[in-house]
Amino acid sequence: MNLSGNLKAWLRRHVSDPQSRALKYHYGRFRHGRDLSGLARLFGTDKDASHFYTQHYHHHFRALRLRPINLLEIGIGGYEDPQQGGHSLRMWKAYFPSGRINGIDLYDKAPHQEARIRTFAGSQADEAFLKRVIGEIGTPDIIIDDGSHRSEHVIASFRILFPLLAPNGIYAIEDLQTSYWGTGSTSTGDWDGSTDLNAPHTSMNFLKSLVDSLNYEEFSIQGYAPNYFDRHIVGMHFYHNLAFIQKGRNDEGSNVMGKRS
Repeated sequence: MNLSGNLKAWLRRHVSDPQSRALKYHYGRFRHGRDLSGLARLFGTDKDASHFYTQHYHHHFRALRLRPINLLEIGIGGYEDPQQGGHSLRMWKAYFPSGRINGIDLYDKAPHQEARIRTFAGSQADEAFLKRVIGEIGTPDIIIDDGSHRSEHVIASFRILFPLLAPNGIYAIEDLQTSYWGTGSTSTGDWDGSTDLNAPHTSMNFLKSLVDSLNYEEFSIQGYAPNYFDRHIVGMHFYHNLAFIQKGRNDEGSNVMGKRS
């Protein structure tokens, strides 16, 4: 094993040691830089090896990498153990060297706080809690939902947080496979999904409905009043179990002859 391999192995064994965290951060910045997949493997997050998300994150985030962005991630990991989790927060810290990284979790994850990383304990479906977090950290440029993955929570978080996202911000939702996990599926646990592809309460069908928001100016519905999502969603990108929603001003006008002003 070469020196680089030996150092990586040592860093993985001492992941909870603050000095090791600092060393891992500097090693990651030097060794991997803008290679998000490499950073994911170094910090031990499943966003690369298990889910193949990092290639898509890099595609959507690379133009923002060196900017002083404000990122909020729902879900820190490690369940009840305050010492566990935090892998993706440290990955984002290394990927965005000038960014502020914030995480929320149902459980207290204060041990993961360090320079440029803050944590908050509360429910992702609690509107008062989420607004309090935004009040403390400021307007986020990026929001990532890697929380409970329950449809009701995914939808509630989006409804509360998307209006608080920065203009031209990006909202990402992970692990959308749970939208299909309901009674009769082969999954275990209660994920609030459904084997019915048209079930209106699932996270995927909620997102499908937002696709129409992109084209609300083409609706031939007498007296239709556009909602917030109609006016502020300008792009949606879907990958395997992952979605990105781009915020902006959706006011290009209709392409129907005679309707464009």
